[in-house]
Amino acid sequence: MTQLALVIDLNVCVGCQACVTSCKQWNTSGTAGPLADFNPYGAEPTGTFFNRVQTFEVGEFPNTQTVHFPKSCLHCEDPPCVPVCPTGASYKRAEDGIVLVDSDKCIGCKYCSWACPYGARELDESRKVMTKCTLCVDRIYDTALPERERKPACVLACPTSARLFGDIHDSESAVSLAIREKAGYTLMPEWGTYPSNHYLPRRKNELNLHKDELIRADNPLKIDGLLPKPDMSEPSLDDVMSW
Repeated sequence: MTQLALVIDLNVCVGCQACVTSCKQWNTSGTAGPLADFNPYGAEPTGTFFNRVQTFEVGEFPNTQTVHFPKSCLHCEDPPCVPVCPTGASYKRAEDGIVLVDSDKCIGCKYCSWACPYGARELDESRKVMTKCTLCVDRIYDTALPERERKPACVLACPTSARLFGDIHDSESAVSLAIREKAGYTLMPEWGTYPSNHYLPRRKNELNLHKDELIRADNPLKIDGLLPKPDMSEPSLDDVMSW
């Protein structure tokens, strides 16, 4: 059976958010949208996204690294979101393994989001329906597009080719080869959901740091410390100026 999925190389992902914005643009203007945004430029922006990139620091100074971790629906082979749906809106396609939501059947009860251990589903507040990554199913089968463009929008947008797309059940596909050759792994396998999306681990690079590299030569605090300071008994600027 075919199982389409993404393979994400964490070693080359730079956290540029190109996958996030391209996903948002394609799906908002396509069959899955419009995806709502409320107060997108305010102090507490909210919006509906199929794909997000989490960025965090690992290690202890001075041996620290920045990790960018893209995450979307993992299109599990045994998706826990499907059996809990009371209306059958969540379903897994037999022909390609993609997990989808039928918005006409969805009642926005959020059972599927509670069942998903990865937090991959979001409620579109404007339509009151659950949304998630579709692997751009309306794009990958569009014969009006050139064959090279029949890929998810996030894959096409990635400037570092950190995202691969294909059939992980095909042992000769590019995604299967990448998983085997680069020790690809799934997220939280202990849940027994058998996620289809895989991640390629970051390579451990040794950092050779010297002591003089840990101190800024242009440290403004040290420069300011060398400047002459007025005596406390001298008049201040407010004492001698008429504003």
